[in-house]
Amino acid sequence: MHDFYLILAAIGTLVTIILLIKKAETKTTLFGVGFILCLVSLKPIDALNAFTFSMTQASLLKAICASMGFAFVMKFTQCDAHLVRLLTAPLKNLGFFLIPIAFIITFFISIAIPSAAGCSAAVGATLIPLLMASGIKPAMAATAVVSGTLGSALSPGTSHNGIIADMSGLSIPQVLSVQFNYTLVSAIITCISLIIMALIFKDYTKGIVYESKTQTKEGIQKANFLYALMPLVPIIILIIGASDLPKIEFLNPILDWTTKIQVAEAMLLGAILAMVITMSSPSKICQEFFNGMGSSYANVVGIIVAASVFAAGLKACGAIDAVIEILKNEQHYVRFGGTFIPFLMAMVTGSGDAPTMAFNQSITIHAQALGFDQVALGMVATVAGVLGRVVSPIMAASIIVAGIAGVNTIEIVKRTALGSIISLIVIAFIML
Repeated sequence: MHDFYLILAAIGTLVTIILLIKKAETKTTLFGVGFILCLVSLKPIDALNAFTFSMTQASLLKAICASMGFAFVMKFTQCDAHLVRLLTAPLKNLGFFLIPIAFIITFFISIAIPSAAGCSAAVGATLIPLLMASGIKPAMAATAVVSGTLGSALSPGTSHNGIIADMSGLSIPQVLSVQFNYTLVSAIITCISLIIMALIFKDYTKGIVYESKTQTKEGIQKANFLYALMPLVPIIILIIGASDLPKIEFLNPILDWTTKIQVAEAMLLGAILAMVITMSSPSKICQEFFNGMGSSYANVVGIIVAASVFAAGLKACGAIDAVIEILKNEQHYVRFGGTFIPFLMAMVTGSGDAPTMAFNQSITIHAQALGFDQVALGMVATVAGVLGRVVSPIMAASIIVAGIAGVNTIEIVKRTALGSIISLIVIAFIML
């Protein structure tokens, strides 16, 4: 009977992957398969318990929901567009060097705007036409932007960082300090690979102006510095609070309170400051913030809840215990599971969230028993998922930038594959 349940779990996992590839609704797929596995295993209450437990993890909900609320406020006030305009305004006539610069700018902005699709839309509308007008082929212009969304792994509002923080009992800034090395190395490798691929594909021709095949809406013409600063306020507060800054007598009363602020409080404070700076209607800002929180619960927390039910289904069948037992005896396989599995699933599904959440809920929670640091394994899985999604032709962000540039997403994948694969290998075999 035990073997039957393991076979059932394998079939359930395969069905989940196929459904996600076919773009079935993520939450429905994860919850449905997980619940069926629990039901067949005669443990339906396990699925229900996993559902109710995940939907009420206070520390996790605060960070994720407040971050999305803040993102909605930034979009409503157009502070995100001002940040993009401020960073892209001085870039005219830089030619070939616009490729790595566009990557770096997008990487930086995606820390403040962690949604890959949202960041790509905001940055791509300005950067892609600028790159194309400077002689860079449309495919590379789109690739530079979508590759830069790797920076979202360092965002305090990214759900995976909240999950690992909640799991390990550490604060999100502490988790990010571990994440920093993996993301930075991946960013350097990706940036260098973009330059190499641009040379191979001859993606730059001086004096050529490529025109976008799609009409993009008019952006911000002149950046307001204070508006542009607003998306960075929560990050600045969290960095100051987590840093061991030298004591300055007259600044101590101002800086001391930052050590008591967590992600949710920083996001709320940032939204209030943005309301004051932009002189927006308090009722509108409040409405947008709560709309963002609601959207976050439906679309981000919902996936976490569904992934926990899926993990409960695998556990009810005994699959997780069996995998853990194997990994205890063959610990070198853990580094493959934490890197290549999220990478491959993200590549075929176009989403880094679902496979990474499923892995972290199922395996990372048992990392210490497997001889690995829980935070390190969780962070590696997160980066692997991000690297995997940028080599997927069905990633939402890739579809957005491809539409702006007027190219096929396969052309983007050709240019992202080298950096993603090398980054994955370095993380799996050298860093983990």
